[in-house]
Amino acid sequence: MMAMILAVLSTPAPRPTPAAGGGAVGGGGPGGGEMPEIKDIAPPFDLFGYPPWMMVVAGGVILAVIGLMIWMVVRWMKRRPAVMPPSPREVALAALERLRGEAGVAAPYAFSFAVSDVLRAYIGGQFGLHAREQTSPEFLGEIVRAGRFSDGDRQLIGEFLVRCDMIKFARAEAGVEDNARLLGSATLFVKGEVE
Repeated sequence: MMAMILAVLSTPAPRPTPAAGGGAVGGGGPGGGEMPEIKDIAPPFDLFGYPPWMMVVAGGVILAVIGLMIWMVVRWMKRRPAVMPPSPREVALAALERLRGEAGVAAPYAFSFAVSDVLRAYIGGQFGLHAREQTSPEFLGEIVRAGRFSDGDRQLIGEFLVRCDMIKFARAEAGVEDNARLLGSATLFVKGEVE
């Protein structure tokens, strides 16, 4: 152990680095190149540049703004007026208008089914009667019992159903004029223009 201490003490001291003026401090010897300058340790790198409490506050503000925006959108959607579905009358009139384009070319048999279906669907939706599931006599009997139809309404519906049944089931001779008559009767009833 003593030998190690003596060896360390007998080792010559390192040579000082030369001065900036080009001369060696303490007399530089041969082969004594310049040693690079040693820089101090860099301070710790701050990733965010702001104190942590500021980052927490900024995050809270951002979350509060996003929450407020979501709440406003939900509130606006709840207050928006609901789109009302079309009434049975509007649905029936639109369907009859589509059939009007087919009245001149459609076969009376198929056309009578289509017009009858529109009228029965309208009566079922508007007045709560089960018009689609009933035969014509059952349907006429329920209209009489319902008491919500005028004499003109009952007469028009009766004539309409008899004409449809003659075309659909008795296969009576019919043409495009019959299509126009059926369409006209159904349109008068749906519009409420029966006298």
